[in-house]
Amino acid sequence: MNQENSDHWLVRPKTIRGMWIGGSVLLALTVVLQLVVPIKGYFGVDGWFGFGAAFGFVACLLMVLVAKGLGYVLKRREDYYQDSEESS
Repeated sequence: MNQENSDHWLVRPKTIRGMWIGGSVLLALTVVLQLVVPIKGYFGVDGWFGFGAAFGFVACLLMVLVAKGLGYVLKRREDYYQDSEESS
């Protein structure tokens, strides 16, 4: 049996590439659709063209950076949970 055929369809390189392309096209279409469907923002700023996409990207970026920072703050040594007698 061929290795490519035995892999689950979600882990095949062809499927992953197709999902990236499809997702990118879908995201671009939602931004372009804002030209056709008028958006009335509640705060004014949220009515700008592409605001949702930019806000989502910045929010995701901030979440990743905060999680990375938390990882550095909460990180412990590899032998943190060993007994003090064993580490001597």
